[in-house]
Amino acid sequence: MATYNKRGYKPKTKEEKQTNIEEESTTAEVFNTLDETASKTEDFVAKNQKYIFIIIGLVAVIVLGSLGYKEFISKPKQTAAMNDMFQAQKYFDQAVTGVKKDSLYNLALNGGEGKFGMLDIIEEYSGTPSANLANYYAGTAYLRLKDYKNAVAYLSDFKSDDEILAPLAKGNIGDAFVQLNQKEDALGYYEEAANMRDNAYTTPMYLFKAGTIALDLGKPSKALDYFKRIKNDYSNSAEANQVDVFIGKAQVLANK
Repeated sequence: MATYNKRGYKPKTKEEKQTNIEEESTTAEVFNTLDETASKTEDFVAKNQKYIFIIIGLVAVIVLGSLGYKEFISKPKQTAAMNDMFQAQKYFDQAVTGVKKDSLYNLALNGGEGKFGMLDIIEEYSGTPSANLANYYAGTAYLRLKDYKNAVAYLSDFKSDDEILAPLAKGNIGDAFVQLNQKEDALGYYEEAANMRDNAYTTPMYLFKAGTIALDLGKPSKALDYFKRIKNDYSNSAEANQVDVFIGKAQVLANK
């Protein structure tokens, strides 16, 4: 058990004197070791202070550079991209709701009236959120123009966590693969689109598309699972209005 001696206490016995000597010796060794370590540290710093300052300076430059890039380059670049993208987005919206769809989709892609198109935004503002979004618009425009390979290429470059856009992009790739007669690929993208988010719009839509393609591919059991999910989990969706017919068809084929 450790003992505590009051200040001024003098050892009386031989054993106490020996213990006191050992404790003083140990304490001296500890302080000597600390002194040696401190001395070595000082020597190291003295010899390498030039490199230490360089490293500290580099870290400071990286941190400040990152902050400066975001504030003075990234943000203004994104603002400019949004401004330049406005007209192209307007063309795209008009194409969705208008009559002259092909010409409007082409204008959305390539620009008009001296304004950038989506392809210009992607090239000019690479790395910005606007350029990323332009990939979605470009891919979807190519899909509507029946240029399916370009549709797949641009939609594949689009990255998003958005509740609706993320599954729509995957589903549009599935649509393109259907037109390219690559139905296995289409099924994979429909499944991915259906499972990316759980909402009443995209989930039943892509479950239905996955089910119909699964039937075409001779996979009625898989199709039946998708159709039943729509009936049980999304009974208020538009797809649920016709799903009973497909459930019946899938059951017949699955039991053959």
